[in-house]
Amino acid sequence: MVTGKERPSVIVTGASGGVGRGIALACGEAGWTVWIAARRPAQGEAVAAEVSALGGVGRFVACDVAEEASVAAAITAAVAEDGRLDGAVHNATSEQSATRHATLPDFTMEEMLHQVAVSVRGSYLLARLAYPHLRKSRGALLLLTSEAGFEGKARLPVYAGVKAAQRGLGRALAREWGPDGIRVNCIAPLATTPALVEAFARDETMKARVMGRNPMGRLGDPMQDIGRAARFLLSPDSAYVTGHTLMADGGSCPVT
Repeated sequence: MVTGKERPSVIVTGASGGVGRGIALACGEAGWTVWIAARRPAQGEAVAAEVSALGGVGRFVACDVAEEASVAAAITAAVAEDGRLDGAVHNATSEQSATRHATLPDFTMEEMLHQVAVSVRGSYLLARLAYPHLRKSRGALLLLTSEAGFEGKARLPVYAGVKAAQRGLGRALAREWGPDGIRVNCIAPLATTPALVEAFARDETMKARVMGRNPMGRLGDPMQDIGRAARFLLSPDSAYVTGHTLMADGGSCPVT
């Protein structure tokens, strides 16, 4: 566990619950400072307290990832407090990603643009605004993608599209930012989250499909299985890993 001036500082969007919370807690148990960048203050403050209880320093900052001014203010707050930014994680996802299952003709332009705003625009904003600070620290950017972005998903065409776009952006930035010492990777998780539980409830056959192709026979734990894998990609332990998408899905996706 690191302390004091050696303590890395990372910002995680959408970390007030689910996989984002798991990543925040995993970084907290290593003694890191973790900024919980989210729209829900009560939940965000609660996760920040959990991070601190594990030995890290948890801080909440209000952030709407689709709004440039909001992302800029969150990053500014983190750097002003800590004097550095070692990692940035874009985890925030549209609430429609888990609940909106339909064929493409049934999606409205408004619904599509909402997912694009959160996943693609949000990735762009976080990356662009964090860049100068990550260049200074020779840090890491991590984007949360999905197996849907690899193999496609029937009735999830917009979600699959935006997740594939995030992976493409990550691979391009890995090449562009490598000379600056910045590593850029993606992680595609499959974990027990409120969103997935809701999705299972809305589609009675979905759970059977998901679990039927999982060699390990279980969903991942957001902290232990996903968070620690994400922490590896953010840490110096992965100093020679960039442009990679880590499938943290129990072997579910046949395409890598």
